[in-house]
Amino acid sequence: MAAGTHTVTNQAPPLVAYDMFTSDRALAEAVERHLPPDVHDEAIGHLTSFGVSAGSAQAQGWGTLANDCPPRLRTHDRYGNRIDEVDFHPSWHRLLGRAVTAGLSGGAWGRPGGHVWRAAGFVLAAQVEAGHLCPLSMTHAAVPALRAEPELAEAWEPLLASRVYEQGLRPPLEKAGVLLGMGMTEKQGGSDVRANTTRAEPLAADGEYVLTGHKWFCSAPMSDGFLVLAQAPAGLTCFLVPRVLPDGARNAFLIQRLKDKLGNRSNASAEVEFDGTTWARRVGEEGRGVRTIIGMVAATRLDCVLGSAGLMRQAVAQAVHHASYRRAFGGLLVDKPLMRNVLADLALESEAATVLGLRLAAAYDAAGAGGADAEAERALLRVAVPVAKYWVTKRCTPLVAEALECLGGNGYVEESGLPRLLRESPLNSIWEGAGNVQALDVLRALQREPAALNAFLEEVGRARGADHRLDRAIRDLLAELADLEGIEARARRLVERMARVLQGALLVRWAPPEVADAFCASRLGGDWGAAFGTLPHTLDLGALVARARPVDAD
Repeated sequence: MAAGTHTVTNQAPPLVAYDMFTSDRALAEAVERHLPPDVHDEAIGHLTSFGVSAGSAQAQGWGTLANDCPPRLRTHDRYGNRIDEVDFHPSWHRLLGRAVTAGLSGGAWGRPGGHVWRAAGFVLAAQVEAGHLCPLSMTHAAVPALRAEPELAEAWEPLLASRVYEQGLRPPLEKAGVLLGMGMTEKQGGSDVRANTTRAEPLAADGEYVLTGHKWFCSAPMSDGFLVLAQAPAGLTCFLVPRVLPDGARNAFLIQRLKDKLGNRSNASAEVEFDGTTWARRVGEEGRGVRTIIGMVAATRLDCVLGSAGLMRQAVAQAVHHASYRRAFGGLLVDKPLMRNVLADLALESEAATVLGLRLAAAYDAAGAGGADAEAERALLRVAVPVAKYWVTKRCTPLVAEALECLGGNGYVEESGLPRLLRESPLNSIWEGAGNVQALDVLRALQREPAALNAFLEEVGRARGADHRLDRAIRDLLAELADLEGIEARARRLVERMARVLQGALLVRWAPPEVADAFCASRLGGDWGAAFGTLPHTLDLGALVARARPVDAD
């Protein structure tokens, strides 16, 4: 029997059945800005359709189920045979299949506007359930690494780019589409992959090896193959390890256990062993493993930026949506000056992350297209990707926590979805190198590759003269860059400053005046507190909040 003591009132309706793409003005405008004209209509139509699907109650229900029903490891079949399979809830497969069909795996390379198109879809997919992004990212990022071995690339790249999702373990070249994972990290080394101990012993056939060793974190162990690093006779080398061999036999890929993680629960992360019979194919030259796989690392780092931008956007959308309906102290929360300040500050951070992520995706497109700008865009990526990876992923967790607080006690309850976003939020800061690794990589680029610094300064210089606070921040940054001696201890400070200057320059060039003004006043002008919700009260905060609203309130 229903209790008759009260009627439920003053609650925001669920944020479902909305177009996640077109209602995100920052994302939609970035796509419009960076897409080539000849693919514009197709891409916008595709992303609008994907945005409607992502915002549907069905897709969001899949996300909840995939998170609530995590993968399960089966090491043996009923007869005692070793099988090392991971079972996923059907909702996981539905999300992954939808994303592969949308082209979010390996199809961006060499396609006009492909990286911008895919980046926007990746931001949308992150808002539904971030756990299924890992195999998409690994598959996408494997393409440049495989191109170091043309014969492998010729066979595998069409399957990576396929929009057909075939689950199950079969010989990869017999499938209509495949997914790739990656295994670099080992217990004793972590990010220091040169400390890896996994051995690769050459076989009689050229390019073929057997591996002995372990991987402490192996991403997406149900994938069709993995790029791994191992010590060959000439040094650290990259290898392709298929799960199933061409004759249909299972490769020796022993899954010891799945990690019990803080978040990212729907995705399987495994510890795996190679037992001395694990067959592998060399990718690139012996002893050049880091050089071979570095393109994969850079691409996945950009996906960390995009994934965090997606989490931030969904947190802001939920907070603004709630405040647009919830009434307290005589009016809507969204109209209360202090809440409006918090929401505007969150929206500003989210937009800056989105604009930066899509600009870097456009740089990938330009770098791959050739022409006069290709080298400059590649140089920009060399320094701007670790800068963005450091800063955007660091900003994600405090933003999601503040957005959760906007819902009060309701935000702390699992049904709101905010706790899942909060648990997910630290992942991208750790994955593919935590903060110190990114900061040190920026220093390495600044010290060894003058073209990278020149490209960065040219990019921010395009906005000089448009805002005095940005101009002053650029001058201060130049003064700090002039002295790189002993800079390691202050590397985080430098990288943070570079990120804020780059975001400010992009917003000054492309965002509405109220957005650029708020960013420069707070992030560059110094009129900003330690917590969100401390923007100067003289700014047009209402416009910032209205711009971030996912759907119009009644």
